[in-house]
Amino acid sequence: MTLEPEIAVVLSVMMHVTWNLIARYQSSRAFPLWWVLLAHLIMVAPWGFWALITEVHWNLTFALLLLISASANVIYFLGLRQAYHHAPVPLVYPLVRSSPLLIAIWSVLLFGETLGIWAWAGIIVSVAGLLILAFSSGSANDKRALPWAMTAMLATSVYSLSDKAAVSSLNSFSAIVGFISVGYFCSWLALSVLLVRQTGDWRPRTGISPLAMFTGGLCIGLAYALVVFAMKQMPSAVVVAYSNAGIIVASVISILFLRERWAWKQRVLAAMIILIGIIMIYRG
Repeated sequence: MTLEPEIAVVLSVMMHVTWNLIARYQSSRAFPLWWVLLAHLIMVAPWGFWALITEVHWNLTFALLLLISASANVIYFLGLRQAYHHAPVPLVYPLVRSSPLLIAIWSVLLFGETLGIWAWAGIIVSVAGLLILAFSSGSANDKRALPWAMTAMLATSVYSLSDKAAVSSLNSFSAIVGFISVGYFCSWLALSVLLVRQTGDWRPRTGISPLAMFTGGLCIGLAYALVVFAMKQMPSAVVVAYSNAGIIVASVISILFLRERWAWKQRVLAAMIILIGIIMIYRG
């Protein structure tokens, strides 16, 4: 049975929420990104690499798109790591996820995609909600994180567009996994080099829980592979905007069940605005 793109996005959101709720309880000193990328490369990537080698018809254009995606992934993870060094997740991550507007502009200019007025309005509204959510963290005065977060956001827009362009050559889900796993492998190597420069050791001196490593290894790659799969039939900016529903779900769970009540009114307002934006996109 063929997986519908809307179902792929829902599954992606569920994985995204699961991983992020677990990740928030891991020490930043443990360098969780390094561990979950390693887990992905061990558990999931070999399956994808085999499909990428045996199923895909390689040509210069496809190789160039893979190079662009992998390079943008490296910049994304390095920017995310440095941003988290200066500010907490509640500030950084919504800023990074505010990429749909930039993706929409670039996809129209570079690929001739068309979006209706409701879709444009919904993307703008949802991005406004993400910005409100980010600055509800009370850490907005730490300006050192902002350039890194914006760098990661820009990199997100680049690899989203190159993935969209490449997905027509990826005829199976496993091949999509292999495509993004190349970028994850390059990113893991880059993070290891960063660790050596910062600590003198190629791996973090503190680990994360086995549950976090296993869950993160499964979710971090498969969730985005589902997003890329949905891009086969839907505009890239719309898919990325839909996937931000995970931020809404995570915010509601953190307020209602995890009792994280800081700035809860502003966070609820932001979640409602993001939801309104997604509904507007769906209407368009």
